[in-house]
Amino acid sequence: MFFRRALERRSIEYGLNDPALLDFLGISPGDVNVYGKNALKEATVFACVKILAESISKLPLKIYQEDENGVIKATKHYLYRLLKLRPNPYMSASDFAKCNETQRNTYGNAYVNIETDEKGKIVAFWPIDASKVRIWIDDVGLFNSKNRIWYEVDVGTERRKLMPDEILHFKSGVTLDGIVGVPPLEYLRATVENAAAAGRFINNFYKQGLQVKGIVQYVGDLNQEAKKQFREKFEEMSSGLKNSHRIALMPIGYEFKPISLSMSDAQFLENTQLTIRQIATAFGIKMHQLNDLSRATHTNVAEQQRQFYVDTLLPILTMYEQEMTYKLFLDSEIDAGYYVKFNVDSMLRSDIKTRYEAYGIGIEKGFITPNEARALEEKPPLPGGDQLVFNGNVIPLTMAGQQYVKGGGENGQTGDDGNKGNSSAASEN
Repeated sequence: MFFRRALERRSIEYGLNDPALLDFLGISPGDVNVYGKNALKEATVFACVKILAESISKLPLKIYQEDENGVIKATKHYLYRLLKLRPNPYMSASDFAKCNETQRNTYGNAYVNIETDEKGKIVAFWPIDASKVRIWIDDVGLFNSKNRIWYEVDVGTERRKLMPDEILHFKSGVTLDGIVGVPPLEYLRATVENAAAAGRFINNFYKQGLQVKGIVQYVGDLNQEAKKQFREKFEEMSSGLKNSHRIALMPIGYEFKPISLSMSDAQFLENTQLTIRQIATAFGIKMHQLNDLSRATHTNVAEQQRQFYVDTLLPILTMYEQEMTYKLFLDSEIDAGYYVKFNVDSMLRSDIKTRYEAYGIGIEKGFITPNEARALEEKPPLPGGDQLVFNGNVIPLTMAGQQYVKGGGENGQTGDDGNKGNSSAASEN
């Protein structure tokens, strides 16, 4: 397959002014470059993307089939192994999910080529560099075709055209047209630049040996060459980590007056915390996940973890599931009830005491069997464990009160007489 060969053999030509070449060489065109994957150099952005990627990658992706008898795992389907274990020969399912989720949060879109054999059977899934993909939309009917959307992939040596059924397209949480996802880091650029600038400020502060800036006053006049030599020698003597906390000597007639704006005066820490919260909120990350436990307790951390699943992960998982279900199965398979779904039990699993109490309630109420509960704990089934059990004292709502009426409610007598009446009637018969 073409994308397999492109992954194995990456020979791409760059121009001297190509942004990709500058990025490869580590050259930033501006003071703070946070475009695309460069934003991952900022600690908060890296942490948020890492949390989302790892949260998705640890959830097993499985195939199910739903019919009139219920829902079962379709372990015999040929795609089951690809999705759960090895989407392609080079990636595990976990690495495959991390790659897609990282690109989705970095570029706003993630793309996967669906490789098929000569019979049309899917044999592998290949992630595509999102920065090399361009979406074309024929919104005026220029080509008179049913497929008015196609994807153009730049692989360096040529541009390859892919139709929508040949590619999986995973979008970010925000889209303006329903076709292309909005790159979150593009709209968060100012916020990310603030965070990156703050990090660079701290880095330079330490590189300078924690020395403050100031003005050197002197008596007399110096030409430009003398000024340059004095500045270079003074900075060499007084700045840098090796000169930290050392005494700097000043010639006679020279006086150093520091000019310093402390971090507290600039509200540096408050602004940094605000920037971190803004980035975390945009990605849907809870502050305790970034090791900020200032407002966390044992109780609300568990609740925030549940909210992270409901508010952040659930929409993402739904997007993945709907895209793959629609494009990976034939129409006949979709009609037969096949669909893709992430198993989130590992994320929602609580402590052992709470789990066992929940299993007990489910078994006593008759909606799960003992073997189903054992399967959730990865224990083998036992004989007789597939039968539903129920409390015999529970009766239908329409029969409420009839147990207290004599003869099933014929004469309206209640209490013990009703019981005696039933007994005597039974003995006469």
